[in-house]
Amino acid sequence: LRKRVQEWRDQNYEGANETSRVLLNWWFKETHTIYGADGNVHPFQYYFAQREAVETVIWLYDVSGARNKYDLLPFDSLGRVSPNMFDEDWLRLVIKMATGSGKTKVMSLLLAWSYFHKLYEPDSELSRNFLLITPNIIVLERIKAVFDGLKIFYQDPILPDNGYEGHNWRDDFQITLHLQDELTAISSTGNIFLTNIHRVYEG
Repeated sequence: LRKRVQEWRDQNYEGANETSRVLLNWWFKETHTIYGADGNVHPFQYYFAQREAVETVIWLYDVSGARNKYDLLPFDSLGRVSPNMFDEDWLRLVIKMATGSGKTKVMSLLLAWSYFHKLYEPDSELSRNFLLITPNIIVLERIKAVFDGLKIFYQDPILPDNGYEGHNWRDDFQITLHLQDELTAISSTGNIFLTNIHRVYEG
C-alpha cells in the first residue's frame, strides 16, 4: 500500500478527483509560512508521516474506490483479516501513528478534505458533520485547545486562500464547533462535535 501511494504521489495524484488533488497540492507542494510563538514568521511544512497518512486515506477513497470492509481486504498482506471480524458495513479507515507524530494535524486535514469533498464534488458520499471522540479528559482538553475557535484551521495552512484553483475555500468553510457540555444550534452547513468516550458509555 505504501508503495502504491508513493507511485501515486510521484504521478502528481493522478486519478484523484479535482478537490482532493487541489488540497493535496496546497498542503504539500505550496510554500507556507506561519507565525511562531515568538511573533515571527517561520517556514512551515507538514512532516512526511502526516503527509503519507493523509495521502493514504485519500488514495484509498478516491483511487482504489474503497467503500467498505470488502474493498479493503485485498490490502491485508498477512491474510489474517476476514469480513466476519467486523459487524459494520460502513467504511472504517484506521491511521496508526506514533505519539507526538501529529495525529491532530492529520485529523484536521482529513476533516477539511471531507468537508470540501462533500461541498464541491457532485454525489460525494463524505460528510460535513464530524464526531470527534477522545479517549480521556487529558486528550479532550488538548484537542479542545487547538479546535476551540477553529484555530487549527487558520493557524495551520489547512484552508487554501480564497480564489485558489477557482474556489473561495475560506469563505466556504462554514462549520460550527460544539464542545462537550456546550452544544449550540446545529448548523446546516457543517458541524464538529467534540466529546469524550466516557460520554458515549454513559449514553
